Amino acid sequence: MAGYISDNKKKITTHTLAEMKQAGEKISMLTAYDYTTAGIVDRSGMEIILVGDSAANVMAGYSTTLPITLDEMIYHGKCVTRAVNRALVVLDMPFGTYQGDSSVGVASAIRMIKETGVDAIKLEGGEEIIETVRKIVNSSIPVMGHLGLMPQSINKYGNYGLRAKDDAEADKLIRDARLLQEAGCFALVLEKIPAELAERVSRELDIPVIGIGAGGGVDGQVLVIQDMLGMNNDFKPKFLRRYANLEEVMTGAIQAYIGDVKSKDFPNESEQY
Repeated sequence: MAGYISDNKKKITTHTLAEMKQAGEKISMLTAYDYTTAGIVDRSGMEIILVGDSAANVMAGYSTTLPITLDEMIYHGKCVTRAVNRALVVLDMPFGTYQGDSSVGVASAIRMIKETGVDAIKLEGGEEIIETVRKIVNSSIPVMGHLGLMPQSINKYGNYGLRAKDDAEADKLIRDARLLQEAGCFALVLEKIPAELAERVSRELDIPVIGIGAGGGVDGQVLVIQDMLGMNNDFKPKFLRRYANLEEVMTGAIQAYIGDVKSKDFPNESEQY
């Protein structure tokens, strides 16, 4: 990547991301939740690693992101930051830690930064949480916003369908995006909204806009690593491109191991002391 702003040797910062948007260089972002995976992702050249509350789904087996706790997110954040040298690490604020009293949100954010060493936090919502966003930013903590499909609001939506299809919801999303930028967010995630709307938001905002199921007209893309590596082949949204089929690879390797143990082929003489 010689000549690009996101040089592999440089630590990625919020300033780096702003420069990338200005230069028209796309931003890559992927989730990670553990030390080993985060190290691989970081060494691969990823700009942003998101320690997402999707850990509730892919690590803990919950059907929604709602049950994961602040302590659990802090644990995952610690695991990831121990492995990362270059990427900007963003940690999701879990449900219930910022939606009410703004002082609780600030206290939660401060604890997350102090105990994990992540570079920034991410939270879902617009006007409803804007006071909390301002206070967190004013506490010198970088904040990434998240609009569109907001998984923490699943009980409100009732499903994980496309958001902002109608004019009223689209207009609110645009207003919320502007409010988040004005409140000091350094970037914004747009999830599962029409591509045309996402492109408009990206064009109108000065901050980078990262999409997931929001088309190619934004400033970067994010996926859940278990999804893009094919570790969860039952999950098949339209926006997902699989870059591997690790479920098949892992199943084959595990079955081969079982067979070698049963046949007494493992361990052989060279594999024992």
